[in-house]
Amino acid sequence: MLSLNTPTYSPPSGYQVSELPKPVLEDSNDVIIKVHAASINPIDVKKASGILKKGFKDEFPYKIGYDCAGIVAEVGSGVSRVKVGDEVYTRLPEASRGSCSEFVKCPEKYIAVKPPSLSFVEAASIPLAAMTALQALRRYNGDLTGKTVLVPAGLGGTGMFACQLAKHVFRAGKVITTVSTSKIPKVKELLGNNTVDEIIDYTKVDPKNAIEPETVDFLFDTIGSSMEYLSLMRPKTGCIISVSTVPSGDQLQNSSLMQLPHQPVLPLPLKLALNLMDSIRKLRARRYGVSYSYMFLESNGKDLDELRDLVESGKLKTIVGTTAVLKVLKDVQEACQVVYSGRGGLGKVVIKVVDV
Repeated sequence: MLSLNTPTYSPPSGYQVSELPKPVLEDSNDVIIKVHAASINPIDVKKASGILKKGFKDEFPYKIGYDCAGIVAEVGSGVSRVKVGDEVYTRLPEASRGSCSEFVKCPEKYIAVKPPSLSFVEAASIPLAAMTALQALRRYNGDLTGKTVLVPAGLGGTGMFACQLAKHVFRAGKVITTVSTSKIPKVKELLGNNTVDEIIDYTKVDPKNAIEPETVDFLFDTIGSSMEYLSLMRPKTGCIISVSTVPSGDQLQNSSLMQLPHQPVLPLPLKLALNLMDSIRKLRARRYGVSYSYMFLESNGKDLDELRDLVESGKLKTIVGTTAVLKVLKDVQEACQVVYSGRGGLGKVVIKVVDV
């Protein structure tokens, strides 16, 4: 089968599309999916570049991608959630990584029937980013109804879902986001008129000066701004959840990234250094009366079921920006570079494995 991969740690310019072995059923709970589309997330390209190589070694060729949508091709004898022919979407676990391939194998607990109103391209853009936003908002200790939520980069891959979920599902009273000048008109156009209450042009105004101090109840940090925005947080009840700083060593060791057959173990010096950095961030936040924590996504089919229902009820929409066809390597490399650079992107980057 054709698969997007890299023969060594590399930026997108070093990616290749080559023939790799098609996965086969080995466990009764496994499902094989014929992939139609796969989306690219920051973790995909960062990890392929070797950002975690000091912690553990990956096998090569390194297959790229966690999110995909497609049709169930085969099922194990113990599978009950889906059947052959179902249109599904998933965020693959680490051991199954390689969504930008013609076929993937995945345990059924990570799979759900895709939203029927969405194309495969649209459905593939949802799993990792939307589940991350959903799980982050759940971390607030209390009810977010009527509260103020700050989501930097509200038109980015994760931010766009967080803004919508905060407003339409968690009933936030005020949602604030930051975008560049050219994207300001697109916020209402793409997310709806009643999703974001305040839009800040970060190229002209520092959000720390534009937002009144001690008024933000929940910050979903998608750009590494956790510590910069501490003065904006409401003392005693303010909460910051970050997916873009650095995890503690204990979190990384216990994360889904380490759930591999050979059970990798972080080097002790690295683990202790990460624990120290995380403790310092927590201490800084505590001085402002704010709770801070880094979060890893815990992928599961039940959250995908919930997201499907939200899409079908009109409470959640996706935005697909750049697309490329798997067989056209140059286009794929350029699309992945958009994510790798973190600049200029709008919504999600999706690779069409089946070019319809």
